[in-house]
Amino acid sequence: MGWRQVNSISRPLLNCLAALSAFMLALVPSASCFADQKSLTEVRSPNFRVLTDGNDRQARRIAREFEEMRAVFAIGFPNLRLSTGAPLLIFAMQDEKSMKALAPALWTDKKLKVSGFFQHGWEKQFATVRLDQDLPGAFQVVYHEYVHSLLHTNFRWLPTWLDEGLAEFYGSTRFGDNKVYVGAPNPRVRLLQRSTTIPLDILLTVNPRVYFRGKDDQIAMFYAESWALVHFLVFAPEMEKGKKLTHFSALLQQGDQQMKAFREAIGNVKDVQNRLEKYIQAFAFQSWVIDNPGLTPDKDFSLRKLSKAESDAEVASYRLWGRDGAEAPSLVEQALKEDPNQALAHEEMGFIHFRAGQDPDAVREFTRACELDRQRYLSQYFKTMMEAKRETPEQRGALQAGLLRTLEINQQFAPAYVQLAMGELADGHDAKALGRSRKAEQLEPSRAGYHLLSGQILLRMKKEQEAADVAKFVAERWHGPDHNEAVALWNRVPPASRPPDAVVVEEVQEQSQAAEGMIIAVTCGEKNDREVTLRRGDEHLVFKSQGRQMTGFSDTLWYGADHFNLCYHVAGMHAVVRYRPPVGNEYAGDWLSIELRNELPAAPDHGAAVESATPREQTP
Repeated sequence: MGWRQVNSISRPLLNCLAALSAFMLALVPSASCFADQKSLTEVRSPNFRVLTDGNDRQARRIAREFEEMRAVFAIGFPNLRLSTGAPLLIFAMQDEKSMKALAPALWTDKKLKVSGFFQHGWEKQFATVRLDQDLPGAFQVVYHEYVHSLLHTNFRWLPTWLDEGLAEFYGSTRFGDNKVYVGAPNPRVRLLQRSTTIPLDILLTVNPRVYFRGKDDQIAMFYAESWALVHFLVFAPEMEKGKKLTHFSALLQQGDQQMKAFREAIGNVKDVQNRLEKYIQAFAFQSWVIDNPGLTPDKDFSLRKLSKAESDAEVASYRLWGRDGAEAPSLVEQALKEDPNQALAHEEMGFIHFRAGQDPDAVREFTRACELDRQRYLSQYFKTMMEAKRETPEQRGALQAGLLRTLEINQQFAPAYVQLAMGELADGHDAKALGRSRKAEQLEPSRAGYHLLSGQILLRMKKEQEAADVAKFVAERWHGPDHNEAVALWNRVPPASRPPDAVVVEEVQEQSQAAEGMIIAVTCGEKNDREVTLRRGDEHLVFKSQGRQMTGFSDTLWYGADHFNLCYHVAGMHAVVRYRPPVGNEYAGDWLSIELRNELPAAPDHGAAVESATPREQTP
C-alpha cells in the first residue's frame, strides 16, 4: 500500500495554487480552536452531505455541483460505480478564518491561500471548500481529487498520465445555471502553448514526482500535457469521439502492457505526438455541453441545524482522519459533555483510544456507539475485530456474524470481505475465501494487497499459473512494499508455472541489508525514537531508528492506513526490516524501512501455512 513516514505524523494535502503537487503537513498544536465556533448546518442531497458555517443557499449550490459532477460520470460511463465504502463528507466553510478553525495545520504555511482541498482515506473522505472564493475554477483541485476517487474505485491500475489527465479533464468541468461544460479549457493551456512539451514516450511511462523530482516546472508541464492528451483523445476527429481511449483503457484493465496497448488502440507514439502538438496550438478547445440532468432541485435538499455536540464531533472526526488531531480529544470530550448520547463522539473516542493502544477503552467506546446508533458500521467492525478470537469454529462463527453485520450496514466496506476471506481459509473453505477476496478486489481495485491476497489463495488452491499472473501484474505496476510483496508471492510459485522470460525482482535500498521474521516488540520513545525487535529463527534482532525511516504494510492489515501506528498492534506480524549495520555491536542495525505483511491463516488439514521460499515465522 506504499510507504508511510514514521518519524513524523503527516499527511498529504493539495495546494491549489501550486501545480497540484502534494505537500506534507506536520502535526503541530494549534492556537485555533473550533470549540469557540458556531454550530454547523447540514445540507443533504441524494448522494452528498454538506456541513457549513455559511448560508444555506451557498451550501445547496455546493451540493448541487457535486451532484452534477457525479451525473456527468453517470451519463458518460453508465457502468461506472459511483459510490464507495468510504463516504464523502463536504465542509463548506465561510471564509479563511473558519477554514483555519477547521484545519489549523493547513496554515502552518503562512503564505498559503487555499480555496479548497480534498483528503482521501480508507474509511472516510473529506472535501473542503471556501465559500468566499466560490468562483469558476476555484474548486478545480477538489473536483480533480473527487475524480481520482471515482477512478480508483473502478480501475485496478491506470498509468500516471491517464490517472492525472482524466482528473484534470473532468476536474475542469464548469457549472452554469442550466448547463454543465465538460472538457472546458484548463488553466494550464497557456503553459502548454508557450513551452516545449515532454516527449510522449517519457510522458506515458514515468512517475513525474520521481522522474522530475525538484523540477516544479516540469511537473506542472506533466499535468498540463496529460490534460491535453486526454482532451485530444476525446475530441480530436481521428479519435472517434473517445472510442480509441476507451479501447486503450480496456486493454490496460485486461493486463496488456501500456505501450503495446497504446500502439494497438491509439497509434504510433511519434505520429500521435505530432498530432497532439498541432492540437495544443489550436485557437480554441471543444467541450461537451450537457443540459443539467433531471436532478433533485436545490430547494428539495434537506436542511437542519446541528447541535453544538454534533458539530464538535464532526470536526473532531475530520481532524482525526486528517492527522490534525491535537484538539480532537478535547473536542470529543466537549461533545460528550454536551450530549453523553452522541454516537459519533463515542466512536471517535474509540479511535482516539485505539491509536493510543488503549484497547479495552476503545472496545467500550465502540460498543457504546453501536448501542446508540446501529448504523455505525466502523464501530461495529472495530468492536468485532478487537473482540475476535479465531481458535475454534465457534469463535470464527461469532467473528463472521459480526463482519456480516458490518456489511449489512455498509455493503461496500471492502476490509470486512478481506477478514471474511481469512476466516474461510482457517475453516478450509478456499473457494469461498477466493470469492470474498475477489469481492474486495472489485470494491477497491486500486489496492494492490487485495489482488495479492487472491494470488495467495490461488496458490494455496494449486492454481499456480494464475497466482504467478497476479504477482507479475502487481510487481510490474506498483512500487515499494506492494512491489516487494508481489515479488514474495512470485518466488513462492514453482518456476515451471511462471510465465516464460518474465523477470520479477525486489526493489532494494542501496547499501542496505534485510532481515525477515516476526515482530516481537516495538518500543517508542520520545522524539520519535523507535526500537524494533524481530525474531528470525532462534535469534532476536534489535533495530534502532536513526534519522528518517519509512514503514509500509499490506493492504490486508485489518485496521488499515487510517489508524496505523507502528507503536501498537504490530506485534506478531511478519516483517522485512531493511537496515544498515551500526557503528558498534550493541544492536543489529539502524533500520531504514519496515515492510509488514499479513500471513494467511493455517489450513486446518495440515496446521501450517503454505511454505514460503524462505523461512517465515507464522503469526499466532
